[in-house]
Amino acid sequence: MSDTAFERAFAKLHGIEGGYVNDKTDRGGATRFGITEGVARENGYTGDMGSLPVEVASRIYRAQYWDKMRLDQVALMSYMIADELFDTGVNMGTGIAGRFLQSALNAFNRNGNDFPDISIDGEVGPGTVGTLRKFLDLRGTDGEKVLFRALNAQQGARYLEIAQNDQTQERFVYGWFLQRVV
Repeated sequence: MSDTAFERAFAKLHGIEGGYVNDKTDRGGATRFGITEGVARENGYTGDMGSLPVEVASRIYRAQYWDKMRLDQVALMSYMIADELFDTGVNMGTGIAGRFLQSALNAFNRNGNDFPDISIDGEVGPGTVGTLRKFLDLRGTDGEKVLFRALNAQQGARYLEIAQNDQTQERFVYGWFLQRVV
């Protein structure tokens, strides 16, 4: 099941990220399939970015984003939450995605009556995964929808913040909302 969850999330991401781009105003610089040149080099790829194979991109996404955030475990509880965390982690960093999840879970614990607050450290570790399980067990399908909306709202707010702090990024906000904030 976990390979299927990753493959499904990667296919969706691949549709958003597309092929090779080297936009001078994009903070990511030269990218292919959403993999920046810096990330590609950190993962041993030495070739031209315009020729980065999709298999290499998939391997990087799996190791650097999916596995790092324990999204196999999350996907067993909710594909929707795993996909959202994956997308946010890829586009904003895994630490930000983890903090979004942790802060939402803390906000939804009814002042600690449902489960204790967790540390907002950005690491999706066993404690965060366990708290997510408690939340979803308690709140069910409605909780899954509400948590997804909270994660997506934080993602959208972050895009607006990025554009407000760096006007060169304004040209990307519309596309970010069109593709990533649902």
